[in-house]
Amino acid sequence: MSKTSSHHQSLSRRRFLGGAGALAVLPCGPLRTEDAVEAPPSGGQRKLRVIVTGGHPGDPEYGCGGTIARYTDMGHEVTLLYLNRGDPSETSSRPANSVRVKEAGKACEILRARPLFASQIDGHAIIDAAHYGQFRKLLEAERPDAVFTHWPIDNHADHRAMFNLVYDAWLQMGRKFALYYYEVSTGEDTQQFAPTSYVDISKTEPRKRLACYAHASQSPDSFYALQEMVAKMRGIESGHRQAEGFIRHVQSPEFALPPSD
Repeated sequence: MSKTSSHHQSLSRRRFLGGAGALAVLPCGPLRTEDAVEAPPSGGQRKLRVIVTGGHPGDPEYGCGGTIARYTDMGHEVTLLYLNRGDPSETSSRPANSVRVKEAGKACEILRARPLFASQIDGHAIIDAAHYGQFRKLLEAERPDAVFTHWPIDNHADHRAMFNLVYDAWLQMGRKFALYYYEVSTGEDTQQFAPTSYVDISKTEPRKRLACYAHASQSPDSFYALQEMVAKMRGIESGHRQAEGFIRHVQSPEFALPPSD
């Protein structure tokens, strides 16, 4: 085979793969510890606005607590956007209270993040035109550079609802912010999750633990044990003591994950 022919086939193959990637809904790219673009230092450059969404208070902390701490340590602004306040509906036998809101506030203080709540009810998430519009306006007001959200096939319905609300807002807002998916209790809740990117949380894991344990009403001893196993597994995969894994949407703008220490 001639060099010209080989070069032509190589170019054709790249065009084909590029086209196929543009059509994919979810990425299946190479594993990497962080994106090629390094996160900017806190001094002298614009602060990034990062939003980590979760179905309930505690979800962002368990899935992304170490990464959140890394961003805030670098001087960036991080908001934890919860779909609900952890309170049940009026028809539930459980009384409504502000315990989980207070716990979320404590967790955010530990991570140096800001709590924000959407107006839905725990276990009764609604996805319709009105709620899509309300959520989009909420994100538009925050003007995020990046949003981290639940994996589309988590077992919990509130997680899937949050994904749908975020994804619709991302589309309606012109795919302008970077979109990443994270995992929670892999194997128990998040299913079929194969990270495309990793963040080293070896140094920030203690703060992640404290933030998760701030949700004292949610039996952190049992839940954190599994999350710690996941962090160690992702660490083995990426060459760190502990890490958090993410999947970047294939059509997402490039965005800097915290670099390896």
